[in-house]
Amino acid sequence: MLSSKARAFDSDTIMTGQGKHDDLPPGRLLSLDFFRGAVMFLLIGEFTGLFSVLTHSTEEGSFLHTLFMQFHHQRWEGLHFWDLVQPFFMFIVGVAIPFSVASRRARGQSERDLRVHAFKRALWLLLLGWALYCINPGRITFRFQNVLAQLSFTYLLAFLIRDKSFRFQVAISLGLLLVTEILYRAFPVEGFNHPFVPNENFGTWLDLQYGGADLRGHWVSFNAVPTAAHTIWGVLAGRLLLSDLPARKKVYRLLLAGGVLLAAGYALSPVTPIIKRIATSTFVLTSGGYDLIVLALSYWFIDVKGSKRWVIFFAVVGMNPLFIYLFAHVGGADFVEHIFQPFTHVLYGWTGDNGERILTATTVWFSLWYITWWMYKRKIFIRI
Repeated sequence: MLSSKARAFDSDTIMTGQGKHDDLPPGRLLSLDFFRGAVMFLLIGEFTGLFSVLTHSTEEGSFLHTLFMQFHHQRWEGLHFWDLVQPFFMFIVGVAIPFSVASRRARGQSERDLRVHAFKRALWLLLLGWALYCINPGRITFRFQNVLAQLSFTYLLAFLIRDKSFRFQVAISLGLLLVTEILYRAFPVEGFNHPFVPNENFGTWLDLQYGGADLRGHWVSFNAVPTAAHTIWGVLAGRLLLSDLPARKKVYRLLLAGGVLLAAGYALSPVTPIIKRIATSTFVLTSGGYDLIVLALSYWFIDVKGSKRWVIFFAVVGMNPLFIYLFAHVGGADFVEHIFQPFTHVLYGWTGDNGERILTATTVWFSLWYITWWMYKRKIFIRI
């Protein structure tokens, strides 16, 4: 892992966009910075507890309660907005791969150099993902249900096949979904032959074999296999954006592909339910469709139409995603809240308990954002 002030903008998003903004490095694919930054901004918002406070402070069944529930994972079958956050991030990593490879090749790195870097990065992601959840009371548990650990697999697979043909990569991604369907429906394990029932499916059985099952949340490590499709599709989208096609055709193809995946996912949902917690094939198809559509719209409005003035707010978070995620995850949000709490109590106490909690969490959220802004202005970027 490294922190670098020099060569600050050579990383996973390289320069292909058009136009400038005074606060942004010229030539970056700003839509990707925005997309990644918006996702990370939402993630650090979760660590402040704001979404939970908002949900619990509204009456169940009301419009606001229904709206705020979108910032929580669906309990089982169905799809909330929050269920798209991890697919967004895994897709974004895939989009960045062609740009990163092109940048490194331009600096004279060989294929061997690229592979060594990719394997090291995958190992770091795996170790960091495992470390975040390994400590349980009285014992150490290997658990790989979190986004970093799963990303280590999806990133490496997508990287290794990045230069293969479009058809090959699509075939691999759909093959992963087919394998998932077969294993969940046909794997012969007594008591675990209910593919879409919590804790009675192949994914839970697999985690029980190494002692890392999540029986309360129902998340499974095997999710890394089907969701690798997100990262592979991201690579294909990145290759498209790097191509010489006119911008309109790029957007059209992204929207068309997204629409096809959405239609397929929802059409097949009566056969295979959309379940985020075990990453069913229909969940992967549906969320992949949203991935492509959001990227298409971001690219069109930001990089093509030049609507960039507001992008810097999210872009600074997107340029230090690993740091701010780890910082918030290991207690950084709680630490910042502990510092501010005496002052926010004085400032916001008159609003009542709920009002104070909401305003305090919002203050912490924007303080975490300010850390990424401070780092950006000093060209400090934490990467692996």
